[in-house]
Amino acid sequence: MAIECSTSAAKIEILNSAVEAFRKREINYRDILEDLPAAIYTTDADGRISYYNQACVEFSGRTPAVGDLWCVTWKLYTSEGLPLPHDECPMALALRERRTIRGVEAVAERPDGTRIHFLPYPTPIFDELGNLLGAVNMLVDISEQKKAQERFAMMAREVDHRANNLLAVMQGLLHLTKGDSLDEYRAALEGRFASLARANSRIAEARWAKIDLRSLVEDELSAFDSQATIIGEPISIKPSSAQCLAMMIHELSTNALKYGAFSNEDGRVAVSWAVDDTGNMTLRWVEEGGPPTAEPTRTGTGSDVVTSAVRRLRGDLFREWLPSGLRCTLICAKEGL
Repeated sequence: MAIECSTSAAKIEILNSAVEAFRKREINYRDILEDLPAAIYTTDADGRISYYNQACVEFSGRTPAVGDLWCVTWKLYTSEGLPLPHDECPMALALRERRTIRGVEAVAERPDGTRIHFLPYPTPIFDELGNLLGAVNMLVDISEQKKAQERFAMMAREVDHRANNLLAVMQGLLHLTKGDSLDEYRAALEGRFASLARANSRIAEARWAKIDLRSLVEDELSAFDSQATIIGEPISIKPSSAQCLAMMIHELSTNALKYGAFSNEDGRVAVSWAVDDTGNMTLRWVEEGGPPTAEPTRTGTGSDVVTSAVRRLRGDLFREWLPSGLRCTLICAKEGL
């Protein structure tokens, strides 16, 4: 009898040790899950939540209740933004169909109204006999990836728009450019394309955002540094306006080199701009010290290019052929630049 009691006590001791070891192991597992940044929770076979870690609270913006069905989230939507009932969520589907669910994107809404794009990874759990015990789910926040994708798509649309705009400008230059000879035509076209390229280099540096007007004017007048004066307050202009203003300054520079202030060493050009109280920007091109000027008897290609650029800027251009040199005044709304 003493031997039997001793044996029973030993068995109980072994059982207690096993239970304690399992309990400690479960505690260790939960400690690990609590430290993970990913939202992880489990359910029983009926879909009732049996455990969730702290990351689930942060993810869902609320404290779920043990016994809640299917999800720790407050509200769910499909990736297209349609309401997704909890009993049709990926976790419910995984338990109902007894299979893992992968590659399904969903949107969780918190009680404060903020939304999170995420990928769920519901996985059913079975015992050794194949009986369904429940499921475990991990929710991976992909909101930043979605934002990055949206930014990339927006940038792609912007690049496409800018490319089409650039091609339209180039096509317009091809139609406007004329020459008495092939060499003259080629030189004129190359000069205009070079001006456009300089402007677009500035635009690319600014990542298709607004660029500084002074830098644009300085680029166009860089070959005439000793004869050019540039005065103006800081003004940022959008890419399409930059292209137009670059073409206008280029044509005025080319004309000054052929017939005006840049055609001799004594000539000078002053470019200035300012914004008045009405919100209009006035840009002035003033030549001095060059040959006497007179209003041309016919409209040349350069004049057509300038007129086209001013039209795209939705501005007005006034030309004055003074004894001291050509004076041009561009007036346009600052808001449109």
